[in-house]
Amino acid sequence: MTTTLQRTALFDTHRALGAKMVSFAGWEMPVQYPGGILAEHRAVREDVGIFDVCHMGEFEVTGPDRNAFVNRVTTNDISALEPGQVQYSAFLNERGGVVDDCTVYRFEDKIMLVVNAANIDKDWEHIVAQKKGANVRIRNISPEVGLLALQGPKAEALLQANTATVLKDIGYYRFAVGSVAGAGCFISRTGYTGEDGFELYCRTQDVPTIWQALTGPGKAQPIGLGARDTLRLEVGYALYGNDIDDETTPLEAGLGWITKIEKGAPFMGEPALKRQKVEGVPRKLVGFRMVGKAIPRHGMPVLVNGTQVDQVRSGTMSPSLGYAVGTTYLPTAHATVGSRFHVEIRGELAEAEVVRRPFYTRGSVKR
Repeated sequence: MTTTLQRTALFDTHRALGAKMVSFAGWEMPVQYPGGILAEHRAVREDVGIFDVCHMGEFEVTGPDRNAFVNRVTTNDISALEPGQVQYSAFLNERGGVVDDCTVYRFEDKIMLVVNAANIDKDWEHIVAQKKGANVRIRNISPEVGLLALQGPKAEALLQANTATVLKDIGYYRFAVGSVAGAGCFISRTGYTGEDGFELYCRTQDVPTIWQALTGPGKAQPIGLGARDTLRLEVGYALYGNDIDDETTPLEAGLGWITKIEKGAPFMGEPALKRQKVEGVPRKLVGFRMVGKAIPRHGMPVLVNGTQVDQVRSGTMSPSLGYAVGTTYLPTAHATVGSRFHVEIRGELAEAEVVRRPFYTRGSVKR
């Protein structure tokens, strides 16, 4: 039995541009355009690129108990947010494992949770099960919401020419309600690349209008999933299903900064994390670079002193740095900068060294 893949409002546009389409999280998405991943990567680092990320999921939470409810189902502390701010956070299971990572948007009268496309159904069931009489209304608004990401050092200049909203007044991880090319949207100074830029949330039917206004000669270059992955890995952003999953805790993954155990609002997984803090974290997610010319790929075995301890979680040849990098979990005793271990690549052991993350630090993102 074949499963029909979903398509965004830009599917025909991607095909017309010659994009290579692939199956991703139940969607048919562009992995690259004819110019190739390296050119797309470079465009975002040096100029401006645009991503179709309409496959992402969005949940709307309203009602008098919305803030308390979201604080109960996420790890971060929403009380630290004021309307117009965004927060990186996560949902956990009872073992402290990451059900998904997410972003939290606080409005005057509602909260929007943005989740990964592959986890929409799982996340929905997870948070609805925790409603427990809270005076809230939760809606899965994913089919109604389109999302484009405009990223790169020239993103602000391009977007400003297409909106009346004063973009310089939108700080990092903040958003404003406005319009782009005449289409209403939430303009958020966020992204997944390490470069300055914006994520534009609009009605699904308005996606083509905004895309058309921001692309073309002298404007944003379309960017596929391939460059999206190399860009995010260079700056150390986690990918769900690779770097984090149901079996990894945020403390192991270096996400303690979004895990407010003492926020005064108990959340699922909190007792497990408290125990892990007392007992000590048994392993840590590390960044590494290959010592030689070998390139690590997701799933390759990782060995310490001849014993497999994990697998490569993410790995690539870094276009910006010119050498191969990756992530893996190592026993805490071996997770220090400078430690050496091996990656098994096609039956051969290739040496790797733990280095600090992010790998790439010259991005234009305005923090």
